[in-house]
Formats: sequence, C-alpha cells, structure tokens
Amino acid sequence: MSTTFKPAIPGSANPDAPAPVTPKQIRYNGGEPNPSLAALQSRFGDAIVRSEVVWGETTVYVDGARVHEMIQWLHDDPGQQYDYLSDVTAVEYRDLEIPLQVVWHLRSLPFRRFLRLKVEFRRGEQLEVPSVYHIYRAADWLERECYDMFGIVFSGHPDLRRILMWEQYVEGYPLRKDFPLRGRFSRSEQLRQALSANPEARYSMEELSIAQAFEDLPEAMRRRLTAGEETGE
Repeated sequence: MSTTFKPAIPGSANPDAPAPVTPKQIRYNGGEPNPSLAALQSRFGDAIVRSEVVWGETTVYVDGARVHEMIQWLHDDPGQQYDYLSDVTAVEYRDLEIPLQVVWHLRSLPFRRFLRLKVEFRRGEQLEVPSVYHIYRAADWLERECYDMFGIVFSGHPDLRRILMWEQYVEGYPLRKDFPLRGRFSRSEQLRQALSANPEARYSMEELSIAQAFEDLPEAMRRRLTAGEETGE
C-alpha cells in the first residue's frame, strides 16, 4: 500500500495570519491563552480541571481518564491539528502536598500553537495514564523513559520496559524525589547487578557484534584502538 507524504508546513492552516515575530515583554502570569483552551472547555467540559498561562504558554490540567480522548481530538480535529508531540515527561516536587504531574507537550505546526497538558496524581494514587503511542509514534521512547525514571505506567504501550536502566534494575525510579542520591544499594551491589544482566535476552547477536563492527573501522583507527588509545567521552 503506497501513501503520499505530505510535509507539515508551519502556518499553513492560517495563511492570512501575520508573520511570526519574537515575543517581547511577556507577562509572567496571565496573558492571552491558546485558542485551543476554549475549544477544549467547550468540548470536554468538567474534564478540564483548570488552566494557567505562564510566560505566554498555556497549560491545561485535565482528567486522566479522558486525556487520551483529548489528545486524539487535538490531533485529528481540522481546527486543531496538533501533529507534533515534542515531549512526554513528569514533574515531582519535594512538597508532599503538591501532586506528581504527568506532562504532554503538543505542537500544532499548521496553526503555530503550543499546548501543555497535565494530569495530577496525589500521593499514594496509582501512577497510570493511557499511552498515546497509537496517536504519535514518537511517544514510544518518551513514555519508556518516563516509566523508567518516574514509574509512570502507560497503559496500552506496546513495549513498556526500561530504556536507560537495565531490565533487572530493582532500586526504584531515579528521578523520584524519594530516591537516594547514592542509590538504595551499595556500589558493589550495584556493580554486581549490572554485571549479572544478560543483554542477549533482549538483543540479537547481530546487534551485539562489536567485534564485527571493529573490523569495519578504518585501518588507522583500528591501529590506534589496538594500541590502547582512549576514545574519550
């Protein structure tokens, strides 16, 4: 099945709009909200918890049970066209009264708009939200990193597993505020766990064939590496 590639042209949905300029003297709090906020409030009603405009950027706090539905609509609706997912992350504060937040950064290239969605979790609540992988393929590794570092479960993700820490890592989630700076185990135990990890359980030998990759290097580089030259960071 053949598909026709259609490039996303910034501003193409509103050709009569003035040319973009660098904003100046932006207010810290308040200001003109993203037009998509009013559209979300009209369509989803009580699922919009609250909103704020900080430094000219609109953040919408939404009901986690309907966040997937909202993002799907923002992506598909001709009047929104949020066709670019720039990030999926989380924020946790040291203040125990402030909820942990899961954050989605969405951009509409055709309308030149940026919108931030947040879902909040109180302490002790199950950290689970729907995956948006089937809307944006870019969510694949973004959600895996968020899961790996914060413990957020993205239901419906096709391959939700650690991406930075190894599969057998059991110390917890390194970006959570309750995570010790030196880890929960001794350095020797951390090393033992790392050395006991079996990468062949997840990757093919073709992906791990460093020896074959070495043979493909230029001869001069192979001589330098064989002589013990360090490659640096």
